[in-house]
Amino acid sequence: MSNDKQMGFATRAIHDGQAADPQTGAVNVPLYLSSTFEFEEIGVNKGYEYSRLGNPTRTALESCLASLESGRTAHVFGSGMAAIAALCTMMKTGDHVVCGENVYGGTIRLFDKILTGYGIEFTYVDTGDAENVARALRPNTKLVHIETPTNPMMTVTDIRAVADVCHAKGVDVSVDNTFMSPYFQRPLELGADIVMHSTTKFLNGHSDGLGGVLICNREDLADRFRYVQKSTGGILSPFECWLLLRGVKTLALRMRQHDANGRAVAEFLAGHKQVQQVNYPGLKNHPQHALAARQMSGFGSMMSMELGTRERANEFLRSVKLCTLAESLGGVETLVSHPATMTHLDMAREARERLGVTDGLVRISVGLEDTDDLLADLNQALECLKSS
Repeated sequence: MSNDKQMGFATRAIHDGQAADPQTGAVNVPLYLSSTFEFEEIGVNKGYEYSRLGNPTRTALESCLASLESGRTAHVFGSGMAAIAALCTMMKTGDHVVCGENVYGGTIRLFDKILTGYGIEFTYVDTGDAENVARALRPNTKLVHIETPTNPMMTVTDIRAVADVCHAKGVDVSVDNTFMSPYFQRPLELGADIVMHSTTKFLNGHSDGLGGVLICNREDLADRFRYVQKSTGGILSPFECWLLLRGVKTLALRMRQHDANGRAVAEFLAGHKQVQQVNYPGLKNHPQHALAARQMSGFGSMMSMELGTRERANEFLRSVKLCTLAESLGGVETLVSHPATMTHLDMAREARERLGVTDGLVRISVGLEDTDDLLADLNQALECLKSS
């Protein structure tokens, strides 16, 4: 099936890039575990030669992901961080990158601890205001990288406004769309040049495979990302491509339930006396609720809440029974985490707290359990804080 925009999202998730196997009629894309492929003669093959360069299972996945993000091409890598590292191969010594100040801690770690050693400069700004991005641009700025909503404070960036500012200066914009998935937000349709995902999260949806992807509409970017896949070899394995294809088939269904559960949990937490603040764009008191409602078709299941102190956060995390204390997000199970000591551990304490990533902050990735069971577990854990 071609990328026919008349077809709905769920239809494309199930069918695009995934035609029945012509030899056997298998409905599911076969798992091609071969590392190499036979040549018919010198320079003549059947479309594949070596799995680092291309693999039929990977081709099916990349075609599907490109369709879902309204992109021309998709390029999968071994993890979300591998995808961001591939994105940064666009840079060279002396180039400048503007990045959102409240993004995944691993992104900042890569930028500050590794890439600055190669002479690439980084400036961090609050991308919630496009004027901050405009002021940070320099003649040598080559990329603006944003995450929206941000991890873990759930600040929303106006993608179109940032894209307009950047394109006026000839600067590309990349968007980490991991939290929303293409079901709820498609940055390329809003003017972004590149979309990035940790496919480990909602796209896979089952907490059983790492992966990352870069999706774009421009052939120069596509050529670059293909060359990086070929030259660095950090590609996604055929087996994990197969797992991801399986997960994507149910993406629309899962995201609808994630959203329903997320809204219910956020409303419950916002009304609980033991919770000081809830960060969730779906709440009407979120400062960017209107932007979120305009830019996204749903609010998803990611949120964070402030409990006041590390001791109270730890007591809550120790008390949950149905929810699981673990890193990552986007799986069918509800995961709770402590950003200050997990995802953002490498950030200086002062910088973390300035952004709101305090010792009392807890991040929640709401899963697909029955809503009443989730609320009961969260309530009993919060009730344990009454005496603390």
